[in-house]
Amino acid sequence: MSLAQPEKELSVFESMAARFDVAARKLNLDDGVTRYLRTSNREILVHFPVIMDNGKLEVFDGYRVQHSIARGPCKGGLRYSPHVTLDEIRGLAAEMTWKCAVVNIPFGGAKGGVVCDPSKLSMGELERITRRYTAEILDYIGPERDVPAPDMNTNEQTMAWIMDTYSMNVRHTVTASVTGKPLDLGGSAGRREATGRGCMIAADQALKRFGWRPEATRVIVQGLGNVGSQAARLMHESGYKIIGVGDITGGVFNTSGINIPRLLDYVGQYKTLEGYEGGDNIGAQEILEQDCEVLLPAATESVITSKNAHKVKAHLLVEGANSPTTPPADDILFERGVFVIPDILANAGGVTVSYFEWVQDRQGYFWSEATINDRLKQIMVSAFDGVVSFSEKHKVNNRIAAYMLAIDRVAITLKLRGIYA
Repeated sequence: MSLAQPEKELSVFESMAARFDVAARKLNLDDGVTRYLRTSNREILVHFPVIMDNGKLEVFDGYRVQHSIARGPCKGGLRYSPHVTLDEIRGLAAEMTWKCAVVNIPFGGAKGGVVCDPSKLSMGELERITRRYTAEILDYIGPERDVPAPDMNTNEQTMAWIMDTYSMNVRHTVTASVTGKPLDLGGSAGRREATGRGCMIAADQALKRFGWRPEATRVIVQGLGNVGSQAARLMHESGYKIIGVGDITGGVFNTSGINIPRLLDYVGQYKTLEGYEGGDNIGAQEILEQDCEVLLPAATESVITSKNAHKVKAHLLVEGANSPTTPPADDILFERGVFVIPDILANAGGVTVSYFEWVQDRQGYFWSEATINDRLKQIMVSAFDGVVSFSEKHKVNNRIAAYMLAIDRVAITLKLRGIYA
C-alpha cells in the first residue's frame, strides 16, 4: 500500500504518522484508540539562559516530548543540533514507543533536543547548557518517569552531567535517572557497542533466512558515528566483507574489502575520511548506490528518498539510523524486492541495553558483558522473528509489520489498563 505520493518527501513526524496510519488500519483499531496512540502524551518547550565563555548571555530552546507512558516510564535520547525541531522530536519520540514495544521492553517513547551547534561550543558551555536544560525539565524526568540517553552530538559525559544535576536536586544519587553513562557512574558494559551489535544480530538473522554466509556478504556502512563505527567493526570481526564506508565528508570504496580497524584509527586521528588510501574516494551520496548485499545507513534521517531509492543496489537494508528511509522510498524498495530491517527493529539494541542498564542501576547489581550480549541477542532474535512472522501473516512489508506488532502491544496494554476518568 502506498504511503505517500512519490514526488513528496515527508518530515520525521509525517513519516512516522503515515506508517502508523497504515498499520492501525490493518489492525482495525478503534478510532479513539488510534487518535490517542498517534498523539504525544506531553510536549515540553523550554527557553533557558546560559552565560557563555565570553561573558555574554545567550538563550537556548529545548524540547522534551513524551509520547507514551502506557507500558512504563518514557525512554529516549537527547540530541544537540542547530537543526532540531519540535516536529522531528515529536516523530522520534513516537518511534521510540514503537521501538520499545517491538523488542517488548517496559518503556514508552520520549525524545529530547536542544537547538545549538556543539562544534562551536566549549566543554564548559556544553556543560552549562546541559545542566540548565536538565533543571528546566526536572519535574518531568527520573527513573520512574522519563529516562534520557545519548543521541546525536551527546555522549556519556552529557549523561553524567544530567545524572549529577538530577541527583543534586533530589539530594541523593540516582544512577537510574539516565542511561548511556560512563561505567564508573553506573553505566552498563556493552552499552557503547549495543546499537551496532543489534544491527549485526539483525543482519545475521536475515543471512540465515537467505542462506548467505558472512564472508561472502558485501557490506556498505554509511555513517561513522557510534552506531556505524561499532557496526562496521563488529561485522568486520565476524567475517563480513566491508567494501564501502561513508560519512559526511565522503566515502571510501574497495571491492577487495576495507581494513576497518585501520580506517577507524585514521578517522579517530584525522576526524575525516578524506585522504584515506585504503580504497577509492567517492562521494557521500554515491556510497549509498554501490553494488552490495547489505547497506547499513547509520547517520541521519531521510538519506534514502524517492530520488535515490531506485539506485540502491543492496538486497538487504539494515537501518542503523533513525528514519533513514522516507515512506515514498519504502514503496520503491518494497516493489524492487529489497528486504528492509526497519529502524525500530534494527537499531533497538541501544534501547535494549539501556533497559539493562536501568535494571542494573535499580537493583545495584551489574552483569558481565557476556551476559548482556547474550540477553541482547535473545531479545533481538525474538523481535526479528516476530516482525517477519507479522509480515508474512498480514502480507505487508517488514516496516509496517514492525509497526503493527508494536502498536498491537501498546493497544492491548491500554485495553487492559482502561481509561482513567
